[in-house]
Amino acid sequence: MGFISWFKNKFVDPVVLVLQGGAEPKQLSFSAALGITLGVFPICGVTVFLCGIAVTLLGSFVNAPILLLANFIATPIELSLILPFLRFGEFMTGAPHFTLTSDVLKKILTGQASSQVLLSIVNALLGWLVASPFILGSLYMMFIPCFKLLVRRLSSPPSSPKMPLQPRSEFGLKVWDI
Repeated sequence: MGFISWFKNKFVDPVVLVLQGGAEPKQLSFSAALGITLGVFPICGVTVFLCGIAVTLLGSFVNAPILLLANFIATPIELSLILPFLRFGEFMTGAPHFTLTSDVLKKILTGQASSQVLLSIVNALLGWLVASPFILGSLYMMFIPCFKLLVRRLSSPPSSPKMPLQPRSEFGLKVWDI
């Protein structure tokens, strides 16, 4: 099984099923935007739990498969945005720049993180918290036309008056007594 068939089976086919299932483009846009916004949360490994909480709290306002797929797709973006969120949080609080080194990573992994490391995590969270409404809003506005087009192209054609989707009631099965 090659990458193309794996990608089609794992990503394309489920998205097509959701789009053909009659989901609203605004709901799909909100779900994808929320999935990416939560997916760039600056603490790695927490995003799936945040998505689970969002699905639980928002219920029918979100489409869970699209939200989780967008969250998964946002993982590389999450790693690249940790430093900008950290710098933005430092800018807002006036904190000095935290120097990221491999020694800091070792201290975090071994549980010997200093208060300066914990403060930098708080600054990154603050940066994400301030930026997330703008990320969510801009992604939502960008995704609406995309999902409208996709839903229109992939949804089943409307039934015509000449060919109804439901069989007429006067055509029934005849049961023969033998």
